[in-house]
Order: sequence, then structure tokens, then C-alpha cells
Amino acid sequence: MSPLVSDVRFFWESFVTLLVITDPPGVVPVFLGMTAIRPRAERDRLAWQAAAVALGVIVAFALFGRSILDYLGVELPSLQAAGGLLLLLVALELLTGKAADPAQLERTRANVAFVPLGTPLLAGPGAIVATMLFVQRIGSAGAAAAFTVAILAVVTVLWLAMRFSGAILKVLGNSGVELLTRIAGLLLSAIAVQLIVGAVRALIRAGLG
Repeated sequence: MSPLVSDVRFFWESFVTLLVITDPPGVVPVFLGMTAIRPRAERDRLAWQAAAVALGVIVAFALFGRSILDYLGVELPSLQAAGGLLLLLVALELLTGKAADPAQLERTRANVAFVPLGTPLLAGPGAIVATMLFVQRIGSAGAAAAFTVAILAVVTVLWLAMRFSGAILKVLGNSGVELLTRIAGLLLSAIAVQLIVGAVRALIRAGLG
């Protein structure tokens, strides 16, 4: 297999994997649930800020993730479990409607793009762990370039999903957004629990091994 074909295959593998993990369609109802009452200009600003935060977190862990975890003595399953707990808190807010409370949104106006949107929703434990695993497979400059392009492409798709969520808001209306928010909370809670269960299983296997 030629290096070019190998790099293209590596790009598509990493792009598809990260795209499935970050789940842009699933981000839309969560983003709407947290920003529906805000002006369009502010939603647009939060969209690119959240995407930028996600890109920064993913790149940081791609470059320094293994060193950071080794220095702190943290294993990947522990990181996964922590991310699952954070996502579970976000899911409970969506299910109970607290995330759509105007007073709460006002208090978190400066932070919602960073937490929980940028991380752990977009750049969550799944994306971080997958990124670190792909980095370990990079063996050439072409593969590094392919992976870089894949990360940028995924973040761009995430930004587009949030950027044009306003059009979805117009179509669905407030009642439709509220329904999607509850559904998103339910699905997000299931994902969070699955992350925690997977982390516990990995820790048990490591302990038995």
C-alpha cells in the first residue's frame, strides 16, 4: 500500500471515528436547550467559542495527553469515568429543565461555551481517548497531516451544526425544542452511564490482570 493511500485511509478512519463520537446531530438539541432564549448573535458567538474550546482541548490532549496523564498518575479509564460523571450532571439539568431556566443561563452566560458545551460535551472523554489512541499510530508526516485535517474537519462540522441550529429552532418552535431537550437529556444520560460502566470494567480488568 502506497503512503498516500495509507494516509487517506488513516484520515477517513480518524474522521469517521471522531465524528461518530462527537455526534453533531446529537449536539444540536443540547445546544438549543442551553441557548434557545438567547439572541441569534450570541448563539452564533457561543457556537464558534464552543468549537474553538473543543479544538483546543483535543489538540492539547493530542500533543500532551499521555504526558499529562502519566505526570498526574491518571489512567485513561479514570478520565473516562470523570467525563461520564460530568455528562451525567449535564443530562440531569436537561431532563429537569434547569438548563433552560433563564436565571441560570444568565449566571452561566460567560461559561456555557466552555463548560459544558466545549467540554465535556464536544471534546468529551471519548473524543480525548480516541485522539490519544490515533496519535500513537502516527508514524509519518503524512499521517500527522491527515490526522490534523481530520480533527479540523470534525470541529468544522460541529460548528456548522451549532451555527445553524437557529434554523431548527424556527422550524420546531419552543415546544419542539423543549421536547428535543428532554430527549437529548435522556440519551445523554445513557451515554454518560455507558462511559462510567466502560471505565469501571476497564479498571476491573486492569486490576485482575
